Order: sequence, then structure tokens, then C-alpha cells
Amino acid sequence: MTPRRDSRRGGAPVGHVADLDAVGAGAVLYLRLWFDGPEAQARVRHDFAGHLGRDHGRAALETLDHLCTLCTRHCRRPLMRRQAGCRCLGGDEACFAQVVGSASEGAREDALMLAMTLVRADMAPGLVALAEEFGLALKRMALASMRPPPCAKGVTLH
Repeated sequence: MTPRRDSRRGGAPVGHVADLDAVGAGAVLYLRLWFDGPEAQARVRHDFAGHLGRDHGRAALETLDHLCTLCTRHCRRPLMRRQAGCRCLGGDEACFAQVVGSASEGAREDALMLAMTLVRADMAPGLVALAEEFGLALKRMALASMRPPPCAKGVTLH
């Protein structure tokens, strides 16, 4: 008897997006949007350019594109995602968020171990390298959104 392979298993809810930090939540959101098609990808492009500037935004967009392409071509099974606005966090999405978060914090061995649950073992190092780059871009975006607006010249606040 062979075990049944349920490809929807990775979509089972394991938590909530709100429980993730900024990098993890951003990774899940942009993963979802990227696979939603051209209109959603335009939103991603706009977000990246708005928070990172034109050149760094374009670089982050290319990294996300390479990351999603690698996942599409070399995943061990289809990567399950929820809709962009869903508050639930699927198992595959949680793993993706952890890969991005761990890689961006320099925990490459942890990221590599998790990446191997998503993609073939020979592709995992490439996934981790892209995840690190993407996670660092998400960190810069989070920092940029926390900056206070610039004050007018010559105005003193007490």
C-alpha cells in the first residue's frame, strides 16, 4: 500500500500572518501577490519602488522574481498559497517565511534545512541565497516605513 500524496497539505492553516514579524509577513504577502498575476505584480513593483527607491526596488523585484521562479521550477511539490488578503498562514507559506527570515538574519544552516523541505536539495543553497537578499530588502522596507516624516527647515519642535 502506498501512502496517498496530498498536494494540498502545504496549504493547511498553521497560524496567522499577524503573528509573523515584518520580514515574515512581507515574505508571505509578496509571495502571494507575485503568483496572483500582472496586476498584483504591479502592486509589488510600486511598493518596492516606494519604500526602497527605483534602483533598489528594481533589484528587490528581480530577487523576488528569481525566488518565485526557483520555487516554481524546483519545488518538491506545488507550493500552496492562500489568497493575498487571507489572514491565515499556510504551512508552505510559514516555511517560506522562516527561510527568508532565517537567511536574512545570517542563520544559513537553519534556512538551508528549511529550504530543503520546499525545493530539491541541490537547489536549496540557491534558494537560501535569494531568500537572504530578499529578506534584507524587506528589512530595509520595514525600517523605511518606521522613519518619521522629515520636518520643515527652521521649525523647532518642543
